[in-house]
Amino acid sequence: MELTDNERSRYARHLSLPDFGEEGQLRLKAGSVLVIGAGGLGSPVALYLAASGVGHIGIVDGDCVDESNLQRQVIHATADVGRAKVSSAAEKMRAINPGIEVTEIYRFVTPENIGEIIEPYDFVIDATDSLDIKFLVDEACVRDGKPYNHGAIWHYEGQTMTVLPGTASYRDLFPDGPAPVAMGAVAGPLGVVPGILGTIQAAEAIKFLSGVGELLTDRLLRFDVLTMRFTEIRLR
Repeated sequence: MELTDNERSRYARHLSLPDFGEEGQLRLKAGSVLVIGAGGLGSPVALYLAASGVGHIGIVDGDCVDESNLQRQVIHATADVGRAKVSSAAEKMRAINPGIEVTEIYRFVTPENIGEIIEPYDFVIDATDSLDIKFLVDEACVRDGKPYNHGAIWHYEGQTMTVLPGTASYRDLFPDGPAPVAMGAVAGPLGVVPGILGTIQAAEAIKFLSGVGELLTDRLLRFDVLTMRFTEIRLR
């Protein structure tokens, strides 16, 4: 596999990076990432993975764009209201980078289909907003030895960690599983919070595929935009 002249021009800033260069870009081109969720977190994840040149990106979501999504789900526009989120997202990803392959998976993940959905990909990103689905993603990826990144937001805060075979998992953090959420408890988030976190999640996928840097394994990174403080919690 080689970079074309057009790709050398498009990714010139990557090629100039120390420790990244052409080898790192070729690894992105050969790599694949599944983004579970095309909402607040999935929006920046999908946009940056596409722009960075990840060769194959799958995006899975069974929901449609609602006007209330537009405050934070920046991959969608007003004209997309009512469309399937995966179709809206894929259109923007292909517009940014027509040289990549985007697979639209218009369905919700379930215990019955998640193994099949994650199997073809090198790396999985949990960009969902459901605690139950987060535990499902963690369970499936740990079971199948699939590297993945967890991300979650609440009000003004975000948290993320990367899980590789043998490292601390989301279930290790919360062994009792998801706590029940009271009716009407959903509030927020501030629109920029998923943008900050989703960009970090995309960076973890890019680092994993390219082989540069240090991944967020055995560490939980948390931030609060009200104080703009980032905290790292070491995990065993």
